[in-house]
Parts: sequence; structure tokens; C-alpha cells
Amino acid sequence: MKIRRSGRLVDMTHYLLLHPYQLVPLTFFSERYRSAKSSISEDLVIIKEQFEQQGIGTILTVPGAAGGVKFISKMSKQEAIKIEEELKQLLAVPERILPGGYLYMTDILGHPKYINQIGRLFASVFSGNQIDVVMTVATKGIPLAYSVASHLNVPVVVVRRDSRVTEGSTVSINYISGSSKRIQTMTLARRSLTAGANVLIIDDFMKAGGTINGMISLLDEFQATLAGIGVFVESEGTEERLVEKYVSMLKLTRVDEKEKRIEIATGNYTDEEEKFLSR
Repeated sequence: MKIRRSGRLVDMTHYLLLHPYQLVPLTFFSERYRSAKSSISEDLVIIKEQFEQQGIGTILTVPGAAGGVKFISKMSKQEAIKIEEELKQLLAVPERILPGGYLYMTDILGHPKYINQIGRLFASVFSGNQIDVVMTVATKGIPLAYSVASHLNVPVVVVRRDSRVTEGSTVSINYISGSSKRIQTMTLARRSLTAGANVLIIDDFMKAGGTINGMISLLDEFQATLAGIGVFVESEGTEERLVEKYVSMLKLTRVDEKEKRIEIATGNYTDEEEKFLSR
């Protein structure tokens, strides 16, 4: 039974949102709705215009026999600012202060609403990069990594502090933590990465960047390529930053444990916001 245009638009939009970065041939939609390719192309123009106007993303057209269309997730500048301000207020609550200048963020990183929003923002930031997999370290960064990966439609690999029998053989490296200067160990299953894979590293919090630097060293062991680094919150005032190029959403500028005061600023993602955020 042939579906009316209104039905096609709804179903097509839903399908594209659920399959970001996946190349979909026009014949797939044509057969799905029993409609001519010309009609499908017209529908896609309407959807693309709405996606871009609403700051949801865009649709890329790949010409040729093996071509099709691909939905690229984006976030509008206005939405990014709104999310940023809301998260600043949430993180500035004095009760979040932990010993050592850290913040309690588990409730935010465990909330579907916020984790989805943060994931979309990072997906927008790195939408122009070739990414095959998202990497993070256990445990608090895992929900964030999966959120980013879902918007990029790529798998996630988790680096752990110790090996697990269920993961088979592993590769282990020693690295120096940025803050304590202690030598620590991280491991990753050999089957997690293939040589030449483009890896996006995602972390929830960064001080000196020792853990991220360790993951970069781990990529060398797999002959994988670093495609980018995304950090939810970075700490300002660190004497020695071990990581140079990264994108942060928020910046922890001050923690006064005595006065119970927290100051949160915008991260460095605004330095290049015109490149990746929809207007």
C-alpha cells in the first residue's frame, strides 16, 4: 500500500534521525514507500530545509550509483548556549565540591536528558572528522562516550585499569598521572581496535590530562589514529597540561572548599563554534 506524502515525511525523518552518518540509497526509500525516486528527492529537500532551520543537522547527498543520502547530526548555536548555561548552574551548587578540587557530576552524567545533549554537542564539534570509534576510560565517562557515539553512529571501546577474562587478551601500558605523578596502568582488549582506526577520545573531567595522554599512548600500540579529544569539564589553573589539542564544553575556574564556592566558565569549544554549530 502506497504511503501518502505526509506519512513518508514523518517516517523518513524518523529513520534518518535513528541512523546518523549511515549512507541510505534512494532506492531504499523508494521501495519502502513505493514511490518514485523523484518524489523521494523532493521529500528529502523538505526534510533537509527543516533540519537546518531547526538546528537539528543536515542531509548530505552522495551522487553516483553507489550514492544516497546521509544525515549529519548538528546543534544550533542557540541550543548550545542554552544547554551550557543550564549545566553551569547545576555544577555551581556548593554541595558538589569533593576533596582535591573535584566535582560530583554522577547525577548529570547519569541523566538521559543532559547526557544526550552533551553527546549531540560533541557530535557537532567533530562532525567534520573521520571517526571510526569512540574511546573512553572506565567508569564515569562511559555514558558520555556512548551518547557521543550514538550521534556519530560508531562503536565505543572502554579502557580499563585492569584486564578482564571476558575480554580475552589485552594490551597494557604504564602512564604517569598528571596530578599525582604516580605510575598507573591501563589496558584494552586486543580485539577492540584495528590498525588505522580513527579514534575520538571522550572524557568527563580533565585536570592535567594524564589519563587522556595515556589513552593516546595506547593508540600507538594499536597503530590507530587520534581523530580528536572531547572533555566535558576541564580544570583551569593546572601548571602542566599534558594534552595540547582538545575541545572542552565547560571549564572549572575556581573551587573554594572553605567558602563553598564554585565558578564555572565556558570551555574552549566556543573558539571554533562558527565552524561546527548551526546558525
